[in-house]
Amino acid sequence: MTTIGPDLIALLPRLRRYAVALCRAGDVADELVQTACERALAGVAGLRAELPFEAWMFRIVRNLWYDRLRRLRTRGEELDITARDDLVAVDGERDPERRLLLRRVLAAIDGLPDEQRELMLLVCVEDVSYRDAATALGLPIGTVMSRLARARKKIADGLGIESGRLL
Repeated sequence: MTTIGPDLIALLPRLRRYAVALCRAGDVADELVQTACERALAGVAGLRAELPFEAWMFRIVRNLWYDRLRRLRTRGEELDITARDDLVAVDGERDPERRLLLRRVLAAIDGLPDEQRELMLLVCVEDVSYRDAATALGLPIGTVMSRLARARKKIADGLGIESGRLL
């Protein structure tokens, strides 16, 4: 029997960052990560042997988030990231241009379809490999690559980025 404790502890910051990106609320993200850890440690989350550990954990967090969304739809609760200044990180600086750019980037990411946004978060923010993202989401790797290409293009177009330059 192998222990997942050290790997789980090392992965916690990335799981929390992913959870915050999904739900836009630190307290909800903490709850998602805690529940994911409980399930992983209890072995309740399912087919761990079929997935790499990292992909398995991201899948647990993702599935918990979707379960929560289904429950929230019946209550109609929504969270607005623009009302949460504590989630916007600019290294302590309050530079208006950076805040404006950050809001534009967040709006562009929020404008993506769910399946593209999810992949952007896993691959571009959490640095999960294409293969592990494909495994975690149950997609062919070609689908992952094409969704990411479309997502990146849409974000670049939305931000006015052309040939690597911000317009």
